[in-house]
Amino acid sequence: MVQYPTPEQIWDAAEEVGLALTEDDVKSYLGLIKPNIDAYNMVDTMPDYLPAVKYPRTPGYFPGPSENTRNAWYVRTSIKGASSGPLKGKKVAVKDNVMVAGVPMMNGNSILEGYVPDIDATVVARLLDAGAEIIGKTHCESYCISGGSHTGAKGAVHNPYKMGYSAGGSSSGSGVTVSLGEADIALGGDQGGSIRMPSSWCGIYGMKPTHGLVPYTGIMPIEIYVDHTGPMTATVTDNALMLEIIAGPDGYDPRQYGTPKKVKYSKMLEGGVKGMKIGIVKEGFGRPESEAASDAKVRKAVELYKKLGATVEEISIPAHLIGPALWTPIGVEGITQTMMFGDGYGLSRPDLYVTSMIDKLHGWQLRANELSETTKVLTTLGVYIKKYHGSHYYGKAMNITKRLIEAYDAELAKYDLLLMPTMPMKSQPLPAPGCSREEYFVRALEMIGNTCPFDITHHPAMTVPCGFVDGLPIGMMLIGKHHDEATIYRAAYAFEQSGDWKKMCSRARRGRQRKEERGKKKEERRKRRILVRFILFDLIFSWQSAINKKGCTFVRPFFI
Repeated sequence: MVQYPTPEQIWDAAEEVGLALTEDDVKSYLGLIKPNIDAYNMVDTMPDYLPAVKYPRTPGYFPGPSENTRNAWYVRTSIKGASSGPLKGKKVAVKDNVMVAGVPMMNGNSILEGYVPDIDATVVARLLDAGAEIIGKTHCESYCISGGSHTGAKGAVHNPYKMGYSAGGSSSGSGVTVSLGEADIALGGDQGGSIRMPSSWCGIYGMKPTHGLVPYTGIMPIEIYVDHTGPMTATVTDNALMLEIIAGPDGYDPRQYGTPKKVKYSKMLEGGVKGMKIGIVKEGFGRPESEAASDAKVRKAVELYKKLGATVEEISIPAHLIGPALWTPIGVEGITQTMMFGDGYGLSRPDLYVTSMIDKLHGWQLRANELSETTKVLTTLGVYIKKYHGSHYYGKAMNITKRLIEAYDAELAKYDLLLMPTMPMKSQPLPAPGCSREEYFVRALEMIGNTCPFDITHHPAMTVPCGFVDGLPIGMMLIGKHHDEATIYRAAYAFEQSGDWKKMCSRARRGRQRKEERGKKKEERRKRRILVRFILFDLIFSWQSAINKKGCTFVRPFFI
């Protein structure tokens, strides 16, 4: 219920607006406002209009260290969907910025801790309708503002291949649970690379679909223009099947303009890449933050596409390098105005507004010190920009982004796909507790240079695991035309089916290992021959000695 304001409250509100009111003005305002307050209270008495929750569930439980070795899980539960369907038998992990009715959600931050959603996100409802089982919520970065895995309020998430190293973010737990086989498939979110980055560092497949293809309804936004959700899986087939289940308009999400009808991606995997043209984007390699070994691993994977019959050519898209700069005003001001001061939603669009979450987030400034360092810094920047520059740079970045879209589209008119490293480097060590703010911040955002441009241009992009550097997975990124996820899947599937990615790109190393193994076996055989000779010599010598006692002559065996 909305209370009628006091004169003091009217003065405070007017001061914030910049008005100088007299006492008579305040009395006038109070009278004029009263019928509007009455209208608010009429709305307050009406029942909300939210989608029904279909499948029974319990809140679940918070797993202990023994069943959460990488700190990937926030909540474990079991919500069984339809008795039949294309996902029957599949166990799903859900990123903890996605609403699952009746199951706790904190989106990586203690301010939201204790919140329990009223609804299932559209993607959750669709997975359950397809027969899947939701088995838990996974830890994500604090309000999803990090590409690392160290900012969550419940502690760092560790890489599945190496403890103490980043799993990538912000969908950290989703990447780890799939990589470890604890979940078959998982939901992730992507505003700057947060599906593709953890998928790359965890050695799984992650698809950021075309913007709006998958409804974002029931997922805590960052900025409507860059919000994406999509599948994270251990195989290409599962990824394609999951996308075809969750894609398509839901009647709520305004991001879904021009979204095509259902596409059977899982039926379009065959065909190979013979005759396909792939452009290798030069600017995606050799970035200032790039590691040479990581770049080399991706270039080695490119050679396989040539052997599979694709036409592969290096191309240049200089505009790719300005993508992160354009993302910055859009991302920073979106974080500030939509997620923070917009109580998780913002305004001015038809959408499904989950008011229980709005209420939980409202007044966050009273607990602002609980925010992650990345959220503190970027929100402070956003407030500064808003105060002194308004929305000027947000608008200009949006305008120039059209030029970036045109640059990618020009090459995609010549090539079926673009290709570059998903990440410029392998997984990095997690920052130590008590590290400097500078290290904490850099480790959160140092890796987004290749991924974030496609969140603002809205092209579909998928990471495909292609090998290891120092025992840590490396991913290559395939980028397609808008709404052409099918071509990406066909190329990813061809690469996957050509051999085990964990071995196929380590031929030189395997050759050295085989040579060393042959040398070891040869040495072992030589030692065994010597040992056998000495044993036989000893036996024969003993036998000959016994004979000599009887007057016989020793004869040296020919094999000694």
